Amino acid sequence: MKISLICASKVEKNGFPELLFNYFRDMLIDLRSDTVTRPTHEMREVMHSTTVGDDVFGEDPAINALENLAANMFGMENALFCPSGTMTNQIAIKCHTQPGDEVICDELSHVYQYEGGGIAFNSGASVKLLQGDRGRITASLVNTGIQPDDVHRPVSRLVVLENTANRGGGSCYEWKDIQEIELLCRQKGLALHLDGARLFNALVAKGQTPEDYGKTFDSISICLSKGLGAPVGSLLLGKKDFIKRARRFRKIFGGGMRQAGSLAAAGTYALQHHVSRLKKDHENAKSIEKALLEKPFVKEVLPVETNIVIAETVEGFDLAGFIEKMKASGILFFAISSNRFRMVTHLDIDDNMMNKLSEVLKNID
Repeated sequence: MKISLICASKVEKNGFPELLFNYFRDMLIDLRSDTVTRPTHEMREVMHSTTVGDDVFGEDPAINALENLAANMFGMENALFCPSGTMTNQIAIKCHTQPGDEVICDELSHVYQYEGGGIAFNSGASVKLLQGDRGRITASLVNTGIQPDDVHRPVSRLVVLENTANRGGGSCYEWKDIQEIELLCRQKGLALHLDGARLFNALVAKGQTPEDYGKTFDSISICLSKGLGAPVGSLLLGKKDFIKRARRFRKIFGGGMRQAGSLAAAGTYALQHHVSRLKKDHENAKSIEKALLEKPFVKEVLPVETNIVIAETVEGFDLAGFIEKMKASGILFFAISSNRFRMVTHLDIDDNMMNKLSEVLKNID
């Protein structure tokens, strides 16, 4: 029986089928996303032993500790713990804009592509899309996107950058490009928000510091449940007044959590123990890049800088069939277009899995 069929079967609680599911789940090489990671044993122990309280009342010590840790790490005044990165991004946009304003971002940005039209739905703002390089934009591009002072046009209010850029294959901004965008925003009176869902990957890859980012952006969203391996949660960082306003919108969006300290404890553990190890994920992604470039059906692989590998196949290649063959061998990933697929490395991918992936790829033409 195929592994995929076993994992798709009904899982019973407290019984053999559940154990069987876990056994075969451990055999899978799941490269669909770094969101599929599971808490490590050590993280689970910390989650189990943490003290909790009511966070809506500001009384959960683990959440307060996580927010303080993150704010101090970036040299920012305050932070807000939320269920997801989509929520932290959408709250930030809501805080920075008024209905009728416009948000400037790259056309591949997560806030535009993968947040359910939330900019329009939640904030009543329009979007100016820029054609950047692998999800990254420049100050000159931003300048062309700023609307003139004209009653017929929306008001340009906010610039959103994404680092690393998901659809850009985990591409990273050069620091000088960020500085130039910040300077332009200050000159034009625009706010600057960072979707840093995978920011720690960029920090490790580029040797940058959280403090520099904290000095540059008006608000920053960081995700704890991707490469850092926490089960859930993101943080929004900014000034005290900004976070006070953000807390109100979190409540309106339904994100006020009660005894969520166990989740926050996982996030604290991730920030303290799982950042430096991201380098291993980057090395694994480079190995995948090398293996794919040796395959005749691969036309191109976007330059790999972090933990995301995006490959383009040659014309006429049966991408769906390739994905199914790999799935039958216990290797999961998916297509992001008719001729492109994505693989993402993470802390659940070990050396044995990488060896198996290499062997399977060698036998597929």
